[in-house]
Amino acid sequence: MAKIDLNNLDTMYFDVLREIGNIGAGNATTALAQLLNTKIDMKVPKAELLDFSQVGQAMGGEEQIMAGIYLVVEGDIHGSIMFLLEEKSARTLISMLMGTPDGGTESFTEMEISALKEIGNIITGSYLNSLSMLTNLKIIPSIPDISIDMAGAIMSVPAIEFGELGDKILLIETEFSDDIKLNGYFILVPDLESYDKILTSLGM
Repeated sequence: MAKIDLNNLDTMYFDVLREIGNIGAGNATTALAQLLNTKIDMKVPKAELLDFSQVGQAMGGEEQIMAGIYLVVEGDIHGSIMFLLEEKSARTLISMLMGTPDGGTESFTEMEISALKEIGNIITGSYLNSLSMLTNLKIIPSIPDISIDMAGAIMSVPAIEFGELGDKILLIETEFSDDIKLNGYFILVPDLESYDKILTSLGM
């Protein structure tokens, strides 16, 4: 039986989870800067504990088109992690990475989808590595899957898979910028026993 109840989360526990999110997002920003070979600044991430039903609205509305990179997490903890980008930000990143003009509103090509997967893989991998180092827990991510769809549709995947564990998830909103602002969102959804393990490993 898990000790933590996400529907009645102690402020101290939330602060710890938020700090984990901040560190993970910071490391992900560093990885992104190295990948693109450019300086990238990051605003202090905003962390919110939300109902699944609220997440789409928090990312600009249920109908906002997003690129979502989704990985299953195994090892000492189990769950999933998602990195989501607004479509415009996704196109900007692809353009920067591949040195090509922004594709505008045309469908993503197979090569662009592959590039997005790689970006998501590196960013989420860096996030999970920082969590692993903080907690000394073994964390193994799956091969990334990608979906380009409305925010509400993308969020239906973890909602179905982990909805029975509780209705709350931790959303980390991060604004990256060099010359152009990029809005990205991290969603870490461990099962409740994994939340326990993470907090226990940090002496909570």
